[in-house]
Amino acid sequence: MSNVLPPAAGEVQVRLPDGTIRAHSAETTPLQIAAGISEGLARAVVAAEIGGKVVDAARPLGELVESESSEPLDLRLLTSRDREALDVLRHSAAHVMARAVMRLYNGVSLAFGPTTSGGFYYDFDLPEKISEEDFPKIEAEMKEIIKAKEPFERVVLGRDEARQLCSDLKQDLKVEHIDTGLADQPTVSIYRQGEFVDLCRGPHIPDAGRIKAVKLLSVAGAYWKGDASGRQLQRLYGTAFFDKKELDAYLEQVEEAKRRDHRVLGKKHGLFAINPEVGQGLCLWLPKGARVRVTLEDFLRKELLGRGYDPVYSPHLGRVELYETSGHFPYYRDSQFAPLFGSEAGGLLDAWNRRLEEGTLSRDDEDKLMAAAEVLGVQLPDYKPSASAEAKRQVLHQWQTVNERYLVKPMNCPHHCHIFKAQPRSYRQLPLRLFEFGTVYRHEQTGELNGMLRVRGLTQDDAHIFCTADQVEQEFQATIELTKFVLESVGLSDYRVQLSLRDPNSDKYVGSPENWDRAEGALRGVLHNSGLDFNEQPGEAAFYGPKADFMVRDCIGRSWQLGTVQLDYNLPERFKLEYKGTDNDVHRPVMIHRAPFGSLERFTGMLIEHFAGAFPLWLSPEQIRVLPLSDKSLEYAVAVAKELEAAGLRVTVDSRDGKVQAKIRDAQLDLVNYMAVVGPKEAEVGALALRDRIDGDLGTMPVKAAVAKLQEEIASRAVRQVVANKLADNADDGVERNLY
Repeated sequence: MSNVLPPAAGEVQVRLPDGTIRAHSAETTPLQIAAGISEGLARAVVAAEIGGKVVDAARPLGELVESESSEPLDLRLLTSRDREALDVLRHSAAHVMARAVMRLYNGVSLAFGPTTSGGFYYDFDLPEKISEEDFPKIEAEMKEIIKAKEPFERVVLGRDEARQLCSDLKQDLKVEHIDTGLADQPTVSIYRQGEFVDLCRGPHIPDAGRIKAVKLLSVAGAYWKGDASGRQLQRLYGTAFFDKKELDAYLEQVEEAKRRDHRVLGKKHGLFAINPEVGQGLCLWLPKGARVRVTLEDFLRKELLGRGYDPVYSPHLGRVELYETSGHFPYYRDSQFAPLFGSEAGGLLDAWNRRLEEGTLSRDDEDKLMAAAEVLGVQLPDYKPSASAEAKRQVLHQWQTVNERYLVKPMNCPHHCHIFKAQPRSYRQLPLRLFEFGTVYRHEQTGELNGMLRVRGLTQDDAHIFCTADQVEQEFQATIELTKFVLESVGLSDYRVQLSLRDPNSDKYVGSPENWDRAEGALRGVLHNSGLDFNEQPGEAAFYGPKADFMVRDCIGRSWQLGTVQLDYNLPERFKLEYKGTDNDVHRPVMIHRAPFGSLERFTGMLIEHFAGAFPLWLSPEQIRVLPLSDKSLEYAVAVAKELEAAGLRVTVDSRDGKVQAKIRDAQLDLVNYMAVVGPKEAEVGALALRDRIDGDLGTMPVKAAVAKLQEEIASRAVRQVVANKLADNADDGVERNLY
């Protein structure tokens, strides 16, 4: 029996983390509750979490309670020690920065100012160009605003009232956003701080004085709502912390990240190239980089074959209907390349269909499209201008289905579903584990491309397991163990797992609630049993199922989302996959999506930065370089190289004229793991003088002894060159630190 009493009129019951339940008036704020506990706590409170949602500490409880609910509100007071608090602080710092810019520059039009994993940014439209030379004066103005400690005040307005306010303030971008992005919202919230007013969902810190350390980082170009055809803006990046020590540690991390930038190191060491003549976001693997990739592929391929996986291959194209069945098209159309058409009229009908979908097709434009279609020989007898938009789209879709439309492959899973479906399946064949290093293509925005970390053509180490419901737990556990093994094989042992769940209030997910509950329960159970540290993140699931994402910390404390394991009850249903069970009846398999690397491009780019280009021996593209003392020893150097190569080592010979000290220096700078110095003395006894890039001179030894030493290090996949940096202890614990 519950010991919760019904609240009195005008009261709201609140449950604190220790289970204490207290009644407060509807006007009471979390900040006032904190003050009732202690003044010290009130000074420390940054925001509040109520019912799992982060809100302003100054929000009245009555605004947050659901009228039909009699349950107490679960309240958690957030201080600087809570991860969520830093995001609130930075969101508020973005407003402070925007306010400072508006004080210093005329004609500023505000766009958006969200937080990022490492800080925040704000996009501005203003006549004057901001440069890094302007940062000191902007920062000085921000510090004046912070010093005033003015509160952030939340005001809720009707949509029309908010539009008029933004119009009066000459904020045309905000007006446009209210007209388009918020057209279905009856009310919107604004935040006021002194003279500064901004359309914003919040939440914010109680007052600007809570910001103890702030720094502007960079300025870049941007587009309004990411549309390259839209208005060009200026994007100002910054970061903020609760104290200066944290800021200093972060800035040190940023500088270290710059030194490790994979784009710089990749070019310097000949690992990869991106040429605009080939296409932005399309990676060219140079020989050295390709050796790293091949080594990773061979390592994983051998491991998968040993674990009962079967290799498959699928084409780089697929009919649009394939992705309509899977649900990827048109829901993710903006992140896919435009369809390819077997008919010259295909593009015309595709644009026509999109205009109908968007509701932007005028009668005059419709007549022009119908005339153009006739010229191209398209007959649409069932198309009626008086019909509904949906009926018209069905007619166009019927023509498109008959006349082939293709997509360059955005993902591998629909192809693998059809590989499963190509033959009759029995429970005796399950689990069926299929893997492919399959290249897929995503139409990423130009401003989002980032070397190997964000590309348009990426190769996924994709695998799909088709199993019975009874096999799910065991198979999912095995994929978790595989991902751990792969990450730890390259020295990435500092990770946590994010259990990404659906948002029950969103309509972007396919499948029944029962299937989702079953899938989420299965994943949660496996993670509990595995003993892995994990947190749950509602709203981050794939549209077809929940997933376990591995968040890996590199040696300077940055967090990356790498391996992923996803559980899927929906694609087997959408593709009507079947197997014959022990009861001789037909059943649906369960599908597990799994990728320990994620993508070879992103994984390799991350490794370049993690190792600062100095790969461990087993991954290194050049494991040992033979350095002859002079031309007289060149013949012996070549013979040694052949012996090393025959033992499976990746070896080169520095045959240049010059002193051996210079050759050693160059090998060190080229990040070669080992150097073999050979001269007349070594040739006489069949030996080499081995030098370690890390430990220096190891002395003279027979060639076979050197081979044995290197083979042992390769076999153990030893990682010797990465030591956890002190920055890692002070680093922010967000995801994807790729802003540098």
